[in-house]
Amino acid sequence: MSSQPPNPVLSCVTRSGRVESFHRGAVAVCHDGEPVVLAGDVEAPIFARSAVKPLQALPLFVHGVIDKLALPAEELAVLCASHDGTDVHVAAVRSLLDRGGLAEDLLGCGPHAPFSKPFRQQMLRDGVRPLKVHNNCSGKHSGFLHLQQALGGDLGDYLAPDSVAQLAVNEAVAEMAGLSAPIETGLDGCGAPTFWMPLAALSRAFCQLANLTGPSSVRASACRSILEAVGQAPVHLAGEHRLCTALVRTWPGRSFAKNGAEGVYVMALAPDPKRARYPGALGIAVKADDGAERGYQPVVIDLLRWLGAFGGDAVPEPLMRFARIPISNTQKVPVGEVHSVAEWQA
Repeated sequence: MSSQPPNPVLSCVTRSGRVESFHRGAVAVCHDGEPVVLAGDVEAPIFARSAVKPLQALPLFVHGVIDKLALPAEELAVLCASHDGTDVHVAAVRSLLDRGGLAEDLLGCGPHAPFSKPFRQQMLRDGVRPLKVHNNCSGKHSGFLHLQQALGGDLGDYLAPDSVAQLAVNEAVAEMAGLSAPIETGLDGCGAPTFWMPLAALSRAFCQLANLTGPSSVRASACRSILEAVGQAPVHLAGEHRLCTALVRTWPGRSFAKNGAEGVYVMALAPDPKRARYPGALGIAVKADDGAERGYQPVVIDLLRWLGAFGGDAVPEPLMRFARIPISNTQKVPVGEVHSVAEWQA
């Protein structure tokens, strides 16, 4: 058992005017390379899961794969996505594979039903079984295959931690996070290596992603291309009703937002002189201890408000449903909500 005190309560769940439960967690914010908000044990390592997908895409730029493929915004966004598995997402993944003559059966991720409820229900009605391209990580895996192919590796081994593709990915993530390579990895839900790293390092990495004038011109250009792509194709990053899509629509071309499994969330915000408190590049990393998505969503919105990202205390209307998540009973009667109770301080 850890001797560290428990992480603070970040959000609570109410029912009929009383607190019914709560979510503990940790938060790290990096501003222009320096930590500015630290809540909880941010040095404790976590599995970053799918949150690091844009970082995993960086070697494709460094090795010239992106230029060779001439990817449109939709395919670059789905490369970094945990997508809903709708027709537009599947079409983008298939087009991405086709650009390298790669067959769908090469994907190492297993099939699962689309996250999108309407598409999932339609597939059930039609008796259609989910394919690997419906997997929310299929865009990332397509990118891994392209990288493995470009580096001359065996396509069948592209998920092995010691494959040429994964070694290049590990090095890129380590550089962005300010860690020594190789970073220790575990096995993610989609079969890819997932990184075991401190939350503070994860926030540094996304601060780097938001620093569009970084030390490496190739890396800075790559980060700029990723932010621009998700700004142009926000639905391809996640889905029409997802927090990631709503956030990148708020700052199109200047932000990146990404969920990871088990309560991980990250965000990158490009510099903005209009932000009075923190005008430089911002990297945010949140981990809900219990792994609940509802535990971090109101916290992310409240933190952005406190950081001055909205230009005032008012939360934009499209984000309100994430700031205070309503809870209803089976009669569709509102009974409570999930909201942030975090006490922010620099």
